[in-house]
Amino acid sequence: MTKSKMVSYVVIAFVGMSTVAWAEGDVTVGVDVLSKYVWRGQNVVDDWVLQPSVSVAYKGLTGSIWGNLDLTGDFVDGGEFNEIDYTLDYSAAVPGVEKLGYSVGAIYYVFPNTGFNSTTEVYAGLGLDLPASPAVTVYYDVDEADGMYVSLSAGHSIEKLGDSPVGLDLGASLGWGNKTYNTFYWGTTSSELNDLVLSAGFPFEVAGITVTPKISLITLLGSDIKDADTYDTSNSLVVFGVGFAKEF
Repeated sequence: MTKSKMVSYVVIAFVGMSTVAWAEGDVTVGVDVLSKYVWRGQNVVDDWVLQPSVSVAYKGLTGSIWGNLDLTGDFVDGGEFNEIDYTLDYSAAVPGVEKLGYSVGAIYYVFPNTGFNSTTEVYAGLGLDLPASPAVTVYYDVDEADGMYVSLSAGHSIEKLGDSPVGLDLGASLGWGNKTYNTFYWGTTSSELNDLVLSAGFPFEVAGITVTPKISLITLLGSDIKDADTYDTSNSLVVFGVGFAKEF
């Protein structure tokens, strides 16, 4: 399948799901304003960004479009997108296995205004319906990187903190890349742990819109990955900002 055909199929599926989902009430529109854009430990845009998104879901199938807009011109001209992702995901419970769920899908990454080639990842994951929501997801780039990235994650949400209207979302993820993945994205020659992410969000509702102040600490782990980092000799980054989301 050519890349142009895959984009066409993603868009067609997304539009078709939108038609059904509007009737079902499974559409989410959101936007995050963040101090940086960090992806799997890489500091892609080292200044303020705007990240709009829309997703539609129907009977376990979800289509989403997400973008990253460089607000200050750190990476591309200010006010331009440097990345747009198209995702199709199917998630469901594993038949006959209580509290175990799975997800499979594909992500098509497009990098406008950068000169970088687009690329496609396929992925599969398993998650447990437990208080900490432990999960593992394996991503494989079938185009440019031809490599694998594995994410172990956990999270927990509290609807309300005491008598306040504010909730708490806690998350943690640990990432590992194989040799070909790390060679492409970091210029290293080894398979190793890449990054650790610890995050906290504090959601509350205003006029039907969920507002979430959030903060994340991203730390690089592998020695070769640390040596390849050109942004910060501490190999750690803090990202903060606020997100807005509306469900229909």
